[in-house]
Amino acid sequence: MNQLESSYIVDDDPIHQFGMKMLMRKLGFSKEVMVFNNGQEAIEALWDLVQAKLPFPNVIFLDLNMPIKDGWGFLDEFVQIPHRNREKVLLYVVSSSINPCDREKAKEYSVVSNYMVKPIKESELKDVLNLLR
Repeated sequence: MNQLESSYIVDDDPIHQFGMKMLMRKLGFSKEVMVFNNGQEAIEALWDLVQAKLPFPNVIFLDLNMPIKDGWGFLDEFVQIPHRNREKVLLYVVSSSINPCDREKAKEYSVVSNYMVKPIKESELKDVLNLLR
C-alpha cells in the first residue's frame, strides 16, 4: 500500500510527539510528518498551504490542551478555512482526557473523525491508515 502524502501532529508534549513519529515511521504512515507545538502554529501552516494552493495533510492528530491556541481554538479556526480539500482531512482529537464532556464537545465538530485517548496504540494507527488508503 502507498504511504499517505502528509500528516500533522499538533501537540505540545515532546514524549507524545516522539512516540507518534516512531509509530508512524514503523507503519510507513506518511511521507511527511509535520509537528506543531500548538494550534496557532498549525493554523498558520494550513493558511500557508491555502496561499500556495497546496493540498492539506491527509490526517491531523490534534491535542486539546496546549499553550497559545488549544485544540478547541484550532477547531474553531479550522472550520473557517476555505480550502477545496478540507473536508477530505481526517482529523482526530488525541487527548489524555477521559472526560466525557470533552468527547461530547468534540462530536459537535463535524470535521472531527474520532476521539482517541493517549497513548495511541499501533492498532489504532493501522485503523486510520485503512480508512485513508
